[in-house]
Amino acid sequence: MAEETKKPAAKKAAAPKKAEAPKAKKPAGKTVTVRQIGSPIGRPAKQRQTLIGLGLNKMHKTRELQDTPEVRGMVRSIPHLVEIVEDKAA
Repeated sequence: MAEETKKPAAKKAAAPKKAEAPKAKKPAGKTVTVRQIGSPIGRPAKQRQTLIGLGLNKMHKTRELQDTPEVRGMVRSIPHLVEIVEDKAA
């Protein structure tokens, strides 16, 4: 019988290490504070989804969001459910 030559097992290349995700920081730049003042009960689904998109889900809850045209548009679409809280430190 012929003598079989064993080939060394091919080594897999080491996978590159994943970079650690940066920690969440407070939004940089201008911010706007939004408070929910109305209940989504009995409202159209689009209005309820807008509240969720703003991060609001309970009465009188406030969120500090970046002051972008997208956020301002969402607030303008449901003015009867939210209000912009004025910052007294400004």
